[in-house]
Amino acid sequence: MFESLKERFEGVFSKLRGRGKLTPDDVSAALREVRRALLEADVNYKVVKDLVDAIKTRAVGADVLDSITPSQRVATIVYEELINIMGRDPVPLAISPKPPTVYMMVGLQGSGKTTTTVKIARRMSKSHKPLVVACDLRRPAAVEQLKVLAEGAGIAFFGPGQGERDPVAVAERAKDYAEDHLCDLILLDTAGRLQLDDELMAELDSMKRAAPPFETLLVVDSMTGQEAVEVSKTFHDRLALTGVVLTKMDGDARGGPALAIRAATGVPVKLAGVGERTEDLEPFDSKRMASRIMGMGDMVGLMEKLEQAAGMGDAERLAESMKRNKFTLEDMLVQLRQVKKLGPLDKVLEMLPIPGGVKALRGAEMDMSGLKRSEAIILSMTLKERRSPEIIKGGRRRRIARGSGTSVQQVNQVLAQYEQVKGMMKSLGRMGKPGSKSFKMPGIMKNLFKG
Repeated sequence: MFESLKERFEGVFSKLRGRGKLTPDDVSAALREVRRALLEADVNYKVVKDLVDAIKTRAVGADVLDSITPSQRVATIVYEELINIMGRDPVPLAISPKPPTVYMMVGLQGSGKTTTTVKIARRMSKSHKPLVVACDLRRPAAVEQLKVLAEGAGIAFFGPGQGERDPVAVAERAKDYAEDHLCDLILLDTAGRLQLDDELMAELDSMKRAAPPFETLLVVDSMTGQEAVEVSKTFHDRLALTGVVLTKMDGDARGGPALAIRAATGVPVKLAGVGERTEDLEPFDSKRMASRIMGMGDMVGLMEKLEQAAGMGDAERLAESMKRNKFTLEDMLVQLRQVKKLGPLDKVLEMLPIPGGVKALRGAEMDMSGLKRSEAIILSMTLKERRSPEIIKGGRRRRIARGSGTSVQQVNQVLAQYEQVKGMMKSLGRMGKPGSKSFKMPGIMKNLFKG
């Protein structure tokens, strides 16, 4: 997401850095490139105009043109104005003071509404008992899809009776079911259409009266481009939206809706889907989003991923290993599994402030199969071998290779990596406790992914 936009912005600011002092013409030329980049990213043209005008008003001021580092000042202004159009502060989901809280999920067909319903339910299940309700009785297999996803995520499900075709009646009965089963959060997965029509809106109006929602959330596919703004306006005019959830933010979309919806409708983007798994849902944070667009990375998001990957039990175990200065292959296995939890490596690298982005690291081998192979090799060892790797000699290495379906050379590589990590762990105590915000992942990620 935003890779092409980030590259264009990097090109714009690299040209400005080559000038000792900016003139109004320099700023105008740079803003023409910014405008072109935003339009190519499918940002609504009205939003682009307002954004560029706001940047220009600030960028041609004396404090910028006379600045010692004018290019940095212009970049800062662009960053701040991007935040302004997306909304300065994250807006969390609201909870009714009188349960149950009802969320009505709306959107066009194919936007990812059903999956997003379960993602939100799973996210909220940490502090609430959610119930997902199948109110999409038009799309084939929609009810079954919601049921399967809910069961996989451990979320309560309620659906229509045999042959029932009235989604409003299903929503009404869901309230009684929620009360009987002590569910304090109801999520209504409503029907969508390939395009907006009066029949859909009338159905949603009826459902809203039957089960008044505390949040009406529009699910928008971030790959729909400028059309997303018009869709958002139509839904908002009819249903008074309280928030937007953007899906497929991990894909190759150009990102226009993320930048434009808040500015065009006034409705905050509350959440962003960043993967296909039910846990792949993040709060939408304009500061972090703007940082990624500007090529500044997202270190806060990366640290959150590291903290989630380092479970408390594993963190305590690694901390104890550091304390005893006794790092074993069992500890290395824990670290391998933590890295796997982070998700695709290219998505993790997008969060680092690397000049040129992920493309700058194309020379590095980032094959997840290498990490899985290392895990298989360690699992093929006996408990004694994992705890005392020094006993692994020629015969043992051949047995481990056969057991893991690898070669002796690959076993040797894992043992060499272990020695490297072991050396690093001696100084890791100064970096903070694993799982804490001060924890830093050892710099071995490239090695772990090599065959």
